[in-house]
Amino acid sequence: MATTTSRKNGSGRRAATTTGDVLAMLTADHRDVEKLFVAFEEAGDRAYKTKRRLVDQMIEALSVHAFVEEQVLYPAARHDVASAGDDVLEAVEEHHIVKWELQELLDLDATDEQFTAKVAVLSENVRHHVREEEKELFPLLRSKLPKARLQELGVQLEEARAVAPHHPHPRLPAERPDRLLQDAVSSVIDRTKEAVQSVRSAS
Repeated sequence: MATTTSRKNGSGRRAATTTGDVLAMLTADHRDVEKLFVAFEEAGDRAYKTKRRLVDQMIEALSVHAFVEEQVLYPAARHDVASAGDDVLEAVEEHHIVKWELQELLDLDATDEQFTAKVAVLSENVRHHVREEEKELFPLLRSKLPKARLQELGVQLEEARAVAPHHPHPRLPAERPDRLLQDAVSSVIDRTKEAVQSVRSAS
């Protein structure tokens, strides 16, 4: 039976969702990130604070999304569906590129002349990755995996979100069994930094 839980949407608010279909949940993540890209593209040229806020949301959303895919979906895809192996390996490499792009945007000032250009390249890479997943990998998994398995992975996905880091960690390898502990520590560090930055901004 599906269970009701919650997850952050693209604006940072928490929205109700039903755990039951891992592919539908990941597709919803894709739509949330696309909304952030569109909002950035529609922001004025000098809307620096708005653009910085949107990029911070992109960094968190994409860091969490990459982590849960790498920890839950990709290992299951490679284990359960032999023909998905090449698609998964390519997706992991695309994640790696995106993480480095996110890393470069972490501390880059929104007034920097490279800021908007870097976000444009990031959005192009993510959109390409999303198209490939939704047209190739996701349909393949939906055709091969029973509904019960997709529901089981949906539960695991929500559990992984709880320890997912909010910042990119491109030097950590993907798909390692011991990585959950590593990223749980990274998540605590990320959230401590965020709390400190919030206090500094308020003072």
